[in-house]
Amino acid sequence: MSSPTTDTDVREIPEATVLFAGDSGDGMQITGSQFTLASAYAHNDLATLPDYPAEIRAPAGTTYGVSAFQLHFGAVDIRTPGEKVDLLVAMNAAALKVHLHRVRKGGTVLVNVNSFEDKDLNKADLDNNPLTDGTLDEYEVLEVPLTEITREALSDTDLSVQQIDRSKNMFALGMALWMYSRPVEPAKKWIRQKFEEDPEIRDANLNVLKKGYHYGETIDAAEVRYEVNEAAMKPGTYRAVRGAEALALGLVAARVKSDLGLFYGSYPITPASDILHEISKHKNFGVITFQAEDEIAAVCSALGAGFGGNIGVCATSGPGVALKTEAIGLGVMTELPLVVIDMQRGGPSTGLPTKPEQGDLLQAVYGRNGEAPLPVLAATSPGDCFNTAYEACRIATKYRTPVILLADGYLGNGSEAWRIPDTDTLPPFDVNVETEKTERTIYEDADGNDQFLPYVRDPETLARAWAKPGTPDLEHRLGGLEKEHKTGNVSYAAENHEKMVKLRAEKVQRVAQDIPPLTVHGHTNGDLLVLGWGSTKGAIDEATERAGDRGHRVGSVALRHVWPLPSDLGDVIDRFDRVLVPELNNGQLIRVLRDQYPNRDFTPLNKIQGRPFRAEEIVEEIDALIGEPTPA
Repeated sequence: MSSPTTDTDVREIPEATVLFAGDSGDGMQITGSQFTLASAYAHNDLATLPDYPAEIRAPAGTTYGVSAFQLHFGAVDIRTPGEKVDLLVAMNAAALKVHLHRVRKGGTVLVNVNSFEDKDLNKADLDNNPLTDGTLDEYEVLEVPLTEITREALSDTDLSVQQIDRSKNMFALGMALWMYSRPVEPAKKWIRQKFEEDPEIRDANLNVLKKGYHYGETIDAAEVRYEVNEAAMKPGTYRAVRGAEALALGLVAARVKSDLGLFYGSYPITPASDILHEISKHKNFGVITFQAEDEIAAVCSALGAGFGGNIGVCATSGPGVALKTEAIGLGVMTELPLVVIDMQRGGPSTGLPTKPEQGDLLQAVYGRNGEAPLPVLAATSPGDCFNTAYEACRIATKYRTPVILLADGYLGNGSEAWRIPDTDTLPPFDVNVETEKTERTIYEDADGNDQFLPYVRDPETLARAWAKPGTPDLEHRLGGLEKEHKTGNVSYAAENHEKMVKLRAEKVQRVAQDIPPLTVHGHTNGDLLVLGWGSTKGAIDEATERAGDRGHRVGSVALRHVWPLPSDLGDVIDRFDRVLVPELNNGQLIRVLRDQYPNRDFTPLNKIQGRPFRAEEIVEEIDALIGEPTPA
């Protein structure tokens, strides 16, 4: 692409946040994804927040039909999708109404003026036109006739008006790429591949993309054009990865490193379906995928795969976990490896299916009938989804137990710059599948016949013996009725039931011996510990740094292992005067903490709005708890 021909001021900045917003049919997710790809090619660190409307096919032009994609990128360490937006691209009046409050004062608002007619204002429930009533006086406004220019650019094609209008997002993308000095070639390459079999659509999108880029070059579209330098990142190979993709890749890595088969049973549900889409691409690694007829069939098929000597995995969201509960309890009783990924969303019931929430922690830790403990892990970033999926498979096979892995829509749909790991450095799998009878696993019954002992346990992990069905001399049956210690026979004996309940609970607690020491971000002792779990990590760490810069002695920990809790967590808590617990729920981890550490006081910070924390929200609570910092 040629260099700028205008006198636009070029300003170097360390970071920026861009938000694309419009109707579901305006292609905002594609636009944001392509801007993300361009930023990755520019070697920036980044974090994204796709924001889908909860209603399927909401009426065009309405506020509840707005789809958005936010990207924070820069030459600095990026942990969140950004606080205040520097550039809002609003494709219609509804998008402007919904998202203007997120733009910083003095920020840039690029609007498609063709979508601010009276009918558009009515659909957005606006009494006045925000382009003329002073609403935008505090912002730099770029009024661009996106629809009109796109139609003119493609007037000599045979495309319908509807097809032409769907291309206007490429004009917006071209302008945004120009404004932030992003490379345009990645988007051109994507268009060529995406529409390889439809040359007319391909050429139309390429044409409009070029028009948008040159529009910025030739008409002084903005007073300032920005440059964002490369981020100083650890050496390695990077890619922009979504959490759903990283989860799938972590499962594939577990299959290869364990040398076990991996079976993925799934029933489609938002926002977990993308994991199935991704993992189905990797059948060459020995992964078997199965789209079941319902949630119960999905988990039962995965549990059956565990009985067959494989890693059984399924993924769902909160409503699906509820349906899978009985089968998960069967996995606890039969002590088979099973990984259940819960991509949390706003609830209860259907709730907010496209919005993130951390509402399922108590369901994961306690939500089964009887005494049915199991390990619970929580991914802390899109890239960490890889490590957490791998760890969940490792724990499930080593300890012969179901494991619940908690992620959420923010992690699954969001992306970050991910350093592809060297698989040789991944923790080894400690898998011991019984292949022949030994003195430890065989006893002689009353008739003098050798019988396999499926519930004889490893003295370190308490994991029971695991043998594939049909292995000579190791034939056995499993079921949901209580098992006799060692033999696995059905037992109704009171003392045996209590013994087995306590053995299963102790086995899960022994997972703590595999949890590495906690890393405290910021100060390792002092005024306040900010303690969270899962996807709150980025905002918590950033808030901790801001508080430290202002003179507070604040440290933070975000838990990946939620149950059992890390062995050294109590020692870390004791090094701080107060503990703040931010959660995207009404207070769930805090209940677990109060149960485990009854002599400590924990302060909740809860947000239940279908949006992740902003670091500034946590900083404000830190100030409220320990006071404004004293000026140096």
